[in-house]
Amino acid sequence: MPKPQSRARRMAEQIQRELAEIVRQELKDPRVGMLTFTDVEVAQDYAHAKVFYTQMGGADQLASTAEALERAAGFLRSQLAHRLRTRTVPQLHFVYDASVEHGMRLSRLIDQAVAEDKAQPKDKP
Repeated sequence: MPKPQSRARRMAEQIQRELAEIVRQELKDPRVGMLTFTDVEVAQDYAHAKVFYTQMGGADQLASTAEALERAAGFLRSQLAHRLRTRTVPQLHFVYDASVEHGMRLSRLIDQAVAEDKAQPKDKP
């Protein structure tokens, strides 16, 4: 029997879905390009939410996106308030999630090691 989800987890998933839609459709800041919200963690008292995101791009683009998200946090929170059916809407704290970038780097290293292994001649006993 599946374990029932906690209310905080359900709220986190709802926030993640709604934020993705709000950013895609309503946020007009050009500094926020193609980004993906990877996870949301909501505090037990629902006062704060950590929103983890990732994006492709360099460090300069990453810094401008982080600044734009922090500036837009109030707007995003007010838009969430219209969409969520809760008494309180948590304050949003954006955190860059480097796990996808690390995973891609590890995958490239593995592919490179496999290619090098295939390129080396095999010694037969």
